[in-house]
Amino acid sequence: QVQLVESGGGLVQAGGSLRLSCAASGIRFSAYVMNWYRQAPGKQRELVAGISSGGITNYVDSVKGRFTISRDNAKNTVYLQMSSLKPEDTAVYYCNGKTFFGTTFEYWGQGTQVTVSA
Repeated sequence: QVQLVESGGGLVQAGGSLRLSCAASGIRFSAYVMNWYRQAPGKQRELVAGISSGGITNYVDSVKGRFTISRDNAKNTVYLQMSSLKPEDTAVYYCNGKTFFGTTFEYWGQGTQVTVSA
């Protein structure tokens, strides 16, 4: 059974930091591109950051220089370090894993709430 379990969300003041974690099980983690998405109330889900199996990263412009995605393949875990948080970062953050073995395999976590107060 595949599971992606996020943790680390919470309430933080603007300018503060949080680190999200996503622990994966039931997949060959090292073969997956891992992503963090977020969805704010009334808005579409957006890709925040991604990291390839080889460690190449990409970020949405709004978080560049503030967020850092990383992965530990030995622990089957992907992280999102968020700094200089802004109220507009408030959203439910979702972990996503995707790979292609003849067909696309994609899995989602249940989400973790991040709330940034002004």
